[in-house]
Amino acid sequence: MAAQPAQAAAGFTVSGSRILEANGNAFVMRGVNHAHTWYADKLGSLADIKALGANTVRVVLSSGDRWTRNEASDVTNVITRCKANRLICVLEVHDTTGYGEDSAATTLARAVDYWISIKSALAGQERYVMLNIGNEPYGNTNAAGWVADTKNAITRLRAAGFEHSIMVDAPNWGQDWSFTMRDNAASVFAADPQRNTIFSIHMYGVFDTAAEINDYLGRFITAGLPIVVGEFGFNHSDGNPDEDTIMATAQSRGIGYLGWSWSGNGGGVEYLDLVTNFNASALTSWGQRLFNGANGIKATSREATVYGGTQPTTPATPPSSPPASPTTPPAGRQCTATYAVTGSWGSGFQGAVTVTAGSAAITSWTVTWNWPSGQQFTNTWNASVTSSGAAVTAGNMPYNGSIPAGGSTSWGFTASSAGTNTAPTATCTAA
Repeated sequence: MAAQPAQAAAGFTVSGSRILEANGNAFVMRGVNHAHTWYADKLGSLADIKALGANTVRVVLSSGDRWTRNEASDVTNVITRCKANRLICVLEVHDTTGYGEDSAATTLARAVDYWISIKSALAGQERYVMLNIGNEPYGNTNAAGWVADTKNAITRLRAAGFEHSIMVDAPNWGQDWSFTMRDNAASVFAADPQRNTIFSIHMYGVFDTAAEINDYLGRFITAGLPIVVGEFGFNHSDGNPDEDTIMATAQSRGIGYLGWSWSGNGGGVEYLDLVTNFNASALTSWGQRLFNGANGIKATSREATVYGGTQPTTPATPPSSPPASPTTPPAGRQCTATYAVTGSWGSGFQGAVTVTAGSAAITSWTVTWNWPSGQQFTNTWNASVTSSGAAVTAGNMPYNGSIPAGGSTSWGFTASSAGTNTAPTATCTAA
């Protein structure tokens, strides 16, 4: 009897470091934050945000613990307006901001109470909505408490029947300078019985160098865990973030980003407004950079396919075309591939391959090896992988082929072994 097709996912899921729509297409967030709970009369901004090219909007809500509560009816309206404007809607509770350091902040547990109380507005919206449990849920006091509280929040939401992709913000006011989220991400992910949790880092003054940005994001990619830049700016009171590297690295590695924020900032950070006074025709310099600059939203955003958007594809070569002649990469275009096992269990294991460019930038790469012990892939991400017996060939994806001189990117996999798990010798070629 023929095998039955697997049941389609209810909504967004994750596979390794990638976020997938229900139909299996990869989705990369390109969008902004909108402070709805303080500007409830500005939902018309969603149409303006979409018109400038965004595919996602992160919407600020309140549980009522600190600001005016957004009731289920209002959340339903927000989701309806997101869908009408063909935007993916990331909903977040802002009342948790800086818990432990800010005495007015509330707990992640209270945020979960809120989500459960408005479940009627969220059920059935899994293809359009993600739940960001609580914004920046710890300050710099007792940030280690983030781990248990986040695990408990995830398990409570799942026990309550939520099937949405869940997003979790880092402690340290979202910037994770203590690396609490980074170093505990695997165990937090494992606490989700649906394995559908996305990690969100906020990048402000802590992330003021390219090395810090690449190292932080790269560790998640190498670990095969999904990461997005849930907030970032071009300047901040705590330092000067390197927005150019944030955007370039996000684009090269297929990572989502959401700029802060559309309009209405106060408290000395008014310069983070993307438009002046909610006027879409009055982009600020930050707005021009985010929407229209290099690696910006207009150039890199792709509408979610649930709304009919299409992902970029490489045109097929017509059958009548003569075969391409083999070419030799220009001198100096070289790369190395480093194979590493990052985890194991029973007869299964997880691995990562880091591709590093030589003394010249490269535009594409291919990694090959022969499995020495009969290993077999069960899943791969961030590379186009084919196997023929023991022979493995992995090529870059459209978003991670270009690597600057001395730079690197990683792709990952899970595989099975039959007792012996000898590492293969990987070879890299570049163009």
